[in-house]
Amino acid sequence: MTTYWCERAWLPDGVAEAVRIEIADGRIVSVTANAQKTGTVLNGLTLPGFANGHSHAFHRALRGRTHHERGTFWTWRERMYSLAARLDPDSYYRLARGVYAEMVLAGYTSVAEFHYLHHGPGGKPYASPNAMGDALRQAARDAGIRMTLLDTCYLAGGIGVPPDEVQQRFSDGSAENWAERVALLKEDDLFRVGGAIHSVRAVPEYELPKVDNAVPEDRPLHIHLSEQRAENEQCEAAYRWTPTGLLWDYGVLGERLTAVHATHLTEQDIKWLGESRSGVCFCPTTERDLGDGIGPARSLLDAGVRLGIGSDSNAVVDAFEETRALELDDRLASEERGRFTAEELLVAGTEHISAGWPETGTLAAGAGADLVTVATDTVRTAGIEPSGVLFAAAAADVRTVVVAGREVVRDGAHVLIERPETVLAKEIEALWQF
Repeated sequence: MTTYWCERAWLPDGVAEAVRIEIADGRIVSVTANAQKTGTVLNGLTLPGFANGHSHAFHRALRGRTHHERGTFWTWRERMYSLAARLDPDSYYRLARGVYAEMVLAGYTSVAEFHYLHHGPGGKPYASPNAMGDALRQAARDAGIRMTLLDTCYLAGGIGVPPDEVQQRFSDGSAENWAERVALLKEDDLFRVGGAIHSVRAVPEYELPKVDNAVPEDRPLHIHLSEQRAENEQCEAAYRWTPTGLLWDYGVLGERLTAVHATHLTEQDIKWLGESRSGVCFCPTTERDLGDGIGPARSLLDAGVRLGIGSDSNAVVDAFEETRALELDDRLASEERGRFTAEELLVAGTEHISAGWPETGTLAAGAGADLVTVATDTVRTAGIEPSGVLFAAAAADVRTVVVAGREVVRDGAHVLIERPETVLAKEIEALWQF
């Protein structure tokens, strides 16, 4: 049994003082407020671990390298494809190990990795068909973060367009081949396997239900949805449906589906997503970076959609920044304040259901033992109300992170990986040398 005593902790019914949390076998056994100080003391405010519902780990190597000539989406995309062509299982492991360490330092305790870089150059399978996925699994384990590998079906370069040379590395040729390869992946205590449809552009309509049916019912299914207006226009021209409508028509919408971005939706799209109890994962810092737009977060929540957040391209890795952006970006779109309560933001930031860990995300008996303690005496957090931490704190204020009962960050430093910034600098520089 491990015991933590929290100066303050955000429990399901609000912030409480002097909270004792007892942990055994990776689960919270008991939570007691106004408790005598005992065990490991966590000064500041302790929160449930944050969930990173959407990540492309290799995009981290693009940070600070896509702004030349003012950087359009298409120049970013070409740079991304150039990077993808350089990676192999060994280099991807080394890079991802640093990326996942950065995530834990930022307060994330689980990550849903939207993984589509499957094969070698020209689409040639590796001797071990899941070598790239296994590299990510090992990187996440070494960094101490829970992972759900959302192995992604990616079959086309656009609607009716075959994959190009780089995209051949992403494609298994058919949904059946994709499912056969994914079935070889093995889960463990910190690693789960879900699935993803890259987008309605990259998976032909007749393959959509095949992907859906291949993913076990108790595992998540994700899709990039209506990220850009051009996607909607192409889908409607080809199928006479919006992307959301196409998923509805094929019966893919449902409680285990998470639509990533969902930026450009019609009122009917929002209704479909709400009625099906689907989830939506917003990635505000990436959506800003790419100039994609601001999605209808408040309208989706009101319709019954489950909201979460993700770091996507990892242009920024900061759980607090992503979470408060739901409110701040919605203020810009609506020209009104107070779009979300602090409690609603915390629920979205710690929404592990879409990330594949539904037992995690609250400080309560029986939940997965994921804790994040934030300092409340830094230049950013000094003087704030405890519930204001989501508006004031940054990744740099994270002091302690516990994942499945294991302390991974102590005093703001990663326990398992020494100087992750050095790891990232070395690997990223090496990738851009050739």
